[in-house]
Amino acid sequence: MEKSLIHLQSSHASLVIKVHPVPQIIHWGAPIGDLDADLLAAIQRPVAQARLDVNVPISLCPELGRGYFNAPGIEGQRQGCDWAPVFTTKKVDCTQHTAIFYLEDPLAALGLKISITLDAQSDVLQEQMTLTNLHKDTYQLDKLALTLPVPRHMTELMTFHGRWCYEFHTQRLPFQHGGFIQENRRGRTSHENFPGLFAGTQAFSEETGQVYGFHLGWSGNHQLRAEVKSDGDRFVQAGELLLKGEMPLQSGESYTTPTLYACYSDSGLNGCSQRFQHFVRQNILHFPTNKPRPVHLNTWEGIYFDHDPDYIMRMATESAKMGVERFIIDDGWFEGRNDDFAALGDWYLDKKKYPQGLTPVVQHVLDQGMEFGIWVEPEMINEDSHLYRAHPEWVLGIAGYDQPTGRHQYLLDLQNPDCFAYLLEKIDAILSDFEVSYVKWDMNREMVQPAHNGQAAVHHHVKQLYKLFELLEEKHPQVEFESCASGGGRIDFEILKRTHRFWASDCNDALERQAIQRGMSYFFPPEVMGAHIGAFESHSTRRMHHFNMRGVTALCGHMGVELDPVKESATEKQAVTHYINLHKQYRHLLHSGTGFRLDCPDHCQNIYGVKNDQEILLSVCQLKMPEYALPAPLRIPDVDINATYKVQIVEAPEASFQLMKSRVDWWENEVILSGASLKYIGLSVPILDPESALILSLCKTSK
Repeated sequence: MEKSLIHLQSSHASLVIKVHPVPQIIHWGAPIGDLDADLLAAIQRPVAQARLDVNVPISLCPELGRGYFNAPGIEGQRQGCDWAPVFTTKKVDCTQHTAIFYLEDPLAALGLKISITLDAQSDVLQEQMTLTNLHKDTYQLDKLALTLPVPRHMTELMTFHGRWCYEFHTQRLPFQHGGFIQENRRGRTSHENFPGLFAGTQAFSEETGQVYGFHLGWSGNHQLRAEVKSDGDRFVQAGELLLKGEMPLQSGESYTTPTLYACYSDSGLNGCSQRFQHFVRQNILHFPTNKPRPVHLNTWEGIYFDHDPDYIMRMATESAKMGVERFIIDDGWFEGRNDDFAALGDWYLDKKKYPQGLTPVVQHVLDQGMEFGIWVEPEMINEDSHLYRAHPEWVLGIAGYDQPTGRHQYLLDLQNPDCFAYLLEKIDAILSDFEVSYVKWDMNREMVQPAHNGQAAVHHHVKQLYKLFELLEEKHPQVEFESCASGGGRIDFEILKRTHRFWASDCNDALERQAIQRGMSYFFPPEVMGAHIGAFESHSTRRMHHFNMRGVTALCGHMGVELDPVKESATEKQAVTHYINLHKQYRHLLHSGTGFRLDCPDHCQNIYGVKNDQEILLSVCQLKMPEYALPAPLRIPDVDINATYKVQIVEAPEASFQLMKSRVDWWENEVILSGASLKYIGLSVPILDPESALILSLCKTSK
């Protein structure tokens, strides 16, 4: 006999789903053990007056045809008909951690498969749906979105917003009536609308509250919705935003949604981010080797388009002296590329800049003990290029219309087989001809009029992009790829399955980076977060920071350097060397430990850290003028109260403090404190100047 309830369980979560008439989640959250025999009777809901005569719950795919008046999970039509399907569960396949539901509407001739998995170790839920057209005539799909309910006591949202050089910023919204809708039509994940949000109890924080986190793994257009129904029920819905006419399903054809990733935490945002990060490390990240993440130097802000191979080799020599382990030549190496007006698409070496070829430069980099990396932007084309003059029809767009350029460039149509083959051949040649270990893959504009043969084509462009990565990785499994899109414009779980690092932002301003990297940490572990030490004067904001702020900020991600080491003073190079060595000392912990953020009484502070069983590394950054004359004691919740810890300062600002007359007593010497003291009494810390930071180490020691 088929079960009426399905109970999926993981390490710290339970998911209970009612099977009929359609799958409906009745519990998702804390583990509940065995199901009560009377549970179905206990959750039977009354029916309110002036409503339909039956209760219409939030199912995994809510249907307008069933009387669901909020956002349906499916929208579409077949020649004006079959626009309100009503599905019924026909079969269920179930294991301890996964349930697959097979539904059908015989009148609309549609089949629906819903797959939901609760990851055994991380507790992260994954949901995906596939719609199949069972009719002889075409079904025009307009929407297929994944829907998850959240309990009524989730009354606050945290959502993300941003723009170029200002990614991953958060805002709080009430979640009491109505709702929140976010739509992205830019063709890539976007700086503005990261596809993720959190719903939690009132005033949930980093350390406290019940929280549900959501992320749609997709690198194109999307829609997010969090809504409160008039009966008080709440749901979050996420899916690909399909453009008009983009997804016609011929007879027997199917469409599968992106995956929605979600998790529950009873320990605030930290619990969610730790689950997401653990899931990414175990299920998404696939590095070519398990070596430590190498420290980068990228040439972009050092020389921009001014490529001189002799000078670049001098840069490589100085980089190696500072401890850099991977040297990347950025934009400007290919023929005719002297500015951003020309040459995209012409992926062959500029012999005027490199008369001896690239091999001497690559060999020099390797001789310094570093890996070699290179920048490309394969999806793009400039009008002033040999490729455009030969194949203007390869531009992604609607014939007959002019479309605006972005960074003076257009997108290529990856669905055009000749265009796709050309790009695969050219990038393959670069990786085959030179000993390239790393590719910085950029994407510097949004999509306007994205059409293939006149039909909207964002979905298939993204799929072709994934295919291009996959084919290149098959040919070159030793090469790592970075996803860069003018910084943080294409960051999501799905692109990370095919890449190994994100360029979090084009902004190297350390103060801005504190917020950007904090926002990114809610979903991604630090080893994929590119974080570089920039020049004393930021190239994006013109703000100037001491090396303390720049070094500490970059140290806690996947560290790199973005400046010209030839022109820097001996003092600056010595400082870079110091922070590189410090990063190498702690990257084993940074890139494998459990990350967390602290709730700060001073809202002008950002305190975050990483821990394992033996050690905690904690960064305290004073973003602005302290809110109070004296900082609050630093209480550290993520300690073992039964252990003792050796506490010492790893890194601190220079001695010229302006806001205090004397330091704390333990400044010059380590102290030994119990976990209980650190958790409940706290540690007195110095008064930090604005835009400065310190790093503390807490190591377990025997009593």
